Amino acid sequence: MIINYKSKFFMTTQPRGLRNNNPGNIRNSDATDWQGEVPASKKQDNSFEEFEDMAHGYRALIKLLQNYRRKYGCQTIADFITSRWAPRTENNTSGYISRVCQEMQVPTTYVPNVEDKTTMCAFAAAISQVENGVPAVMADVEKGWALL
Repeated sequence: MIINYKSKFFMTTQPRGLRNNNPGNIRNSDATDWQGEVPASKKQDNSFEEFEDMAHGYRALIKLLQNYRRKYGCQTIADFITSRWAPRTENNTSGYISRVCQEMQVPTTYVPNVEDKTTMCAFAAAISQVENGVPAVMADVEKGWALL
């Protein structure tokens, strides 16, 4: 049996973050113009950012995480998720933290080095896994890092 992955059925059942090339499900913001962002006139999702390719989506995800350290002082994985990424008002934050730490094989008190490629690619891949329910393609995550 041959499956056409470009079919309408596949595109509508694929997780939103993957459809939008936005593996972190970053919300739309008029305050930020992302590198590789789909022009507003071509966007199909009013709530979440859309990127030209997955690498640019991962770049934005990693850039946000780095800014959470620099601008908001996030230290541990729990800090990043609780205070910025997945606040309690919208998420099961404790479950989110547990899943990310499980994927990264680190404790919730782990302090990631936001300048380290291996660490940040693992962090972004773990968030993508939680957001989309499928493992990240590490080649795409690393391409995102290379765009920083």
